[in-house]
Amino acid sequence: MKIMLANPRGFCAGVKRAILIVENALKIYKKTIYVNHELVHNQHVIKQLRKKGVIFVENIEQIPDGEIIVFSAHGVSKKTQQQAIQKKLIILNATCPLVTKVHKEVSACSKRGIETILIGKKGHAEVKGIIGQYENKNGKIHLIESVKDIKQLLIKNTNKLHFVTQTTLSITQTKKIISVLKKTFPQISHPKKEDICYATTNRQKAMYNLSKTSEIILVIGSKNSSNSNSLKELGTELGVLTKLIDSVSDIRKKWIKNISCIGITAGASAPEILVQQVIQYLQKIGFSRIIEINGTKEKNFFNIPKQLLINNIV
Repeated sequence: MKIMLANPRGFCAGVKRAILIVENALKIYKKTIYVNHELVHNQHVIKQLRKKGVIFVENIEQIPDGEIIVFSAHGVSKKTQQQAIQKKLIILNATCPLVTKVHKEVSACSKRGIETILIGKKGHAEVKGIIGQYENKNGKIHLIESVKDIKQLLIKNTNKLHFVTQTTLSITQTKKIISVLKKTFPQISHPKKEDICYATTNRQKAMYNLSKTSEIILVIGSKNSSNSNSLKELGTELGVLTKLIDSVSDIRKKWIKNISCIGITAGASAPEILVQQVIQYLQKIGFSRIIEINGTKEKNFFNIPKQLLINNIV
């Protein structure tokens, strides 16, 4: 019985950067660090940071004036930024640079009064932050989640229209939505470079390879992780039984009964330690052979703020 490991898997550069910002801030400031929302969407990571004294809040008003606030990797609205400034908080911005790219696109549309369509998941932290970049009362930003939502759109000027996307969506589903958008609004403009990030793209490509031989695929990631959910959806679309698990404790023996080949991958916010724990469990019950599938090698790296460098070594 064998285990197939997807590559790439697990932490992306944006997640690594966000965690490093918080860990270095703890060492440098030696005081309580507050994080707006969850830093990244992974319960293991959040639990580990809580043990180190990090406090996670959903409302800036919960933080005492003058304290340290870290904006999560998902980004925040302009309103939240202003609230932090008004409270004289020390702001450390852990927003992923690729999310910041989308923020800038939407902010530019807002300034020019260009109506904007955002393809994304309602209620997700990244989506809230992106929507919060649009402030022009004479324009509007519309959120759509599916092709069906396009029919409900009420656009004032179809010649002055732009679309952007959340960075962690299903590539195949998003392409379908974009195709219908372009047919419905032929004049719609779009980003020069697609908004779905490299990490999401690479992990979904790896799923295609994993699905070729796996009888079941375990996606390691938390339930509120958009990119992990996209991996689960893709595995199911490819016709493979796919389960999203937070950790090894979520595995059910009935899933793997009479299975000879298990595929394993991990969302962009899931640490490798969780993958290794799953492997160790499977080895104990007879999955002795481990095969690493070749995939895109990621060399992406995002700098952290200079004031958080320790001995100038990141």
